[in-house]
Amino acid sequence: MRGKEIFSHDELIAKVKNKERAFLLLYKKGSEQSDCSLKNLDAVNEDQDKVDIFLADVTNVRDIHEKFGITSVPTMLEFAKGEFVNVLKGCHKPGFYKSFFDNAIYASKLADNDKPQKRVTVYTTPTCSWCTTIKTHLKKHGVRYTELDVSRDQNAAAEMQRKSGQMGVPQTDISGEMIVGFDKSRINRLLGIQG
Repeated sequence: MRGKEIFSHDELIAKVKNKERAFLLLYKKGSEQSDCSLKNLDAVNEDQDKVDIFLADVTNVRDIHEKFGITSVPTMLEFAKGEFVNVLKGCHKPGFYKSFFDNAIYASKLADNDKPQKRVTVYTTPTCSWCTTIKTHLKKHGVRYTELDVSRDQNAAAEMQRKSGQMGVPQTDISGEMIVGFDKSRINRLLGIQG
């Protein structure tokens, strides 16, 4: 599932402004990690054609990474309705990319007929089983969320620790209120989930 190459920040903004969800992979051709990301994106199932993915090689495109404060590649940027909303750094396995895009499609479908929701960010690591439990719980109840993998994103890890004073995962930020661990009753109360 190769994305469409773009060549400037202005082109990026024009491409994502009317999209419910869109993604941009910043990469550097010939770098091991970037080549890994491109290869693994290609391996994602073709049913992901509903996802708009753009590519920009930072050796040719110099104005995008600076605008978003990106200092390393590969980095995937996520946009919702033209607004920059999330970042995913490093190379990931095809299954991880698939679930990342599936979550974006899921959130997009809900956005059309849902009432406004609190902002939810889940801080995770790939090996954390309670992280999976929280994400499954939120999806089951139609709660849109942003996932930040603190094992790959040191800025997210620092932000999480600053907010809660703790390093363990999962942690969930619900409109500024931090929940450490899977505290189902507190999550349900804050999000108005019954049961």
